[in-house]
Amino acid sequence: MGITAAYIVPHPPLIIPEVGRGEEKKIEKTIASYREVGRRVASHAPDTVVFITPHTVIYRDYFHISPGGNARGDFGQFNAPEAVYTAEYDDDLRTAIIAEAEAAGIPAGTEGERDPELDHATMIPMHFINEFYTDYRSVRVGYSGMPAVIQYMFGKCIKAAAEKTGQNVVIIASGDLSHKLNDESPYGYTPKGEEFDDIVVEAMQSGDFSEFIDMPLDVSLPAAECGLNSFRVMSGALDRLSVEPEFLSHEGPFGVGYAVGCFEVTGEDPSRDFGEGYLESEAGLLSAIRTNESDIVKLARYTVENFVRTGEKPEQPADVPKELRESEAGVFVSLHEFNELRGCIGTFMPTQQCIADEIMENAVSSCSRDPRFAPVAADDLEHLVYSVDILGDLEEVDSADELDPKKYGVFVRSGWRSGILLPDLEGIDTAEQQLRIAKRKGGIGPDEPVTMYRFEVRRYK
Repeated sequence: MGITAAYIVPHPPLIIPEVGRGEEKKIEKTIASYREVGRRVASHAPDTVVFITPHTVIYRDYFHISPGGNARGDFGQFNAPEAVYTAEYDDDLRTAIIAEAEAAGIPAGTEGERDPELDHATMIPMHFINEFYTDYRSVRVGYSGMPAVIQYMFGKCIKAAAEKTGQNVVIIASGDLSHKLNDESPYGYTPKGEEFDDIVVEAMQSGDFSEFIDMPLDVSLPAAECGLNSFRVMSGALDRLSVEPEFLSHEGPFGVGYAVGCFEVTGEDPSRDFGEGYLESEAGLLSAIRTNESDIVKLARYTVENFVRTGEKPEQPADVPKELRESEAGVFVSLHEFNELRGCIGTFMPTQQCIADEIMENAVSSCSRDPRFAPVAADDLEHLVYSVDILGDLEEVDSADELDPKKYGVFVRSGWRSGILLPDLEGIDTAEQQLRIAKRKGGIGPDEPVTMYRFEVRRYK
């Protein structure tokens, strides 16, 4: 049968009466909407409910699916151990999802479980579903730290698996919106929180899931959200399906956005392939970018493409500009894929004979030696965007007052330990943030005294 409906729901623990002890009355709109979701799930009588949760184990480059035959969980961490929930897992659907992901080249499976107990982002929607319907099995999946379009593609694997097994499947995308909506939030307030929630609510109302895939990082990161990737996976699970969107509610009395929305499947619609639309748009953008690349960025791309395809760093091209062959500087080479960092390695002081060699050496390191990422593969090359930062001289400063995170990078040193951070990075707006991150990168404690240096960069994108 396949997927018959999907729902976006939040997971505030106090919505469970044993946890809230009366406080849940402050989110009555959310409770009423949640009960409507429970009734709708019951009306579909699904064989299996797939719970997409941000609070299972999350890996940067792997989609984890809970293993085993069953699981239990309780709200003991919220002082309500008596609130207990159980799940029987659907091994057939789980196995089919893993097989579809493998065929699509997406790393997913049951390895790496750290805690078999159900998490609160799964148990809360279970609570409301179970009020009306209990004759279902579950699959509990997490998202990954991979780019937005890969979250969508993984959702497509869930859809294909549901269709191949012939099961009636409902999707629950569990996730809160911004955690910085107002001054009541324990995380503080930012207008980006309201902007994020507005975009998500608009997408829920219209059913335009491209809003989830295209969400700007400079909105989602400062908003401190936890549901966006759940919504992206859900969007992929509804790929090429016509849906009837219905927005039920949104509120944020504790500074955290709680939104509930329904997407009832009404048939097929090949035009609703938001992943393919994104890739087509990305291809056009990349073509325009490469048409206008500077010689410096072309050198980085030339190096990476040759290294990835041959395993060897190429010779320096004969047409490298004279200024790159006759001067030295520290250089950082950054790679981005689908608007997210894919690798970044650099040197704050020159280590090669000239800037051109510095660029080429760090380009190789960025695509193959950044420990945060798997090495770039040949299939990745067409999606990469490059930037090169050429560093100016270090200038010692006496205090943070002389720093400006938009204009200057910062280098800190304490004995043999040191850390560096480039300027004008998304989400870093103050000198204090810049120093804290640079210290952390160098293994320096936040309160340890350091010698501080600032530097300017020439950035080529």
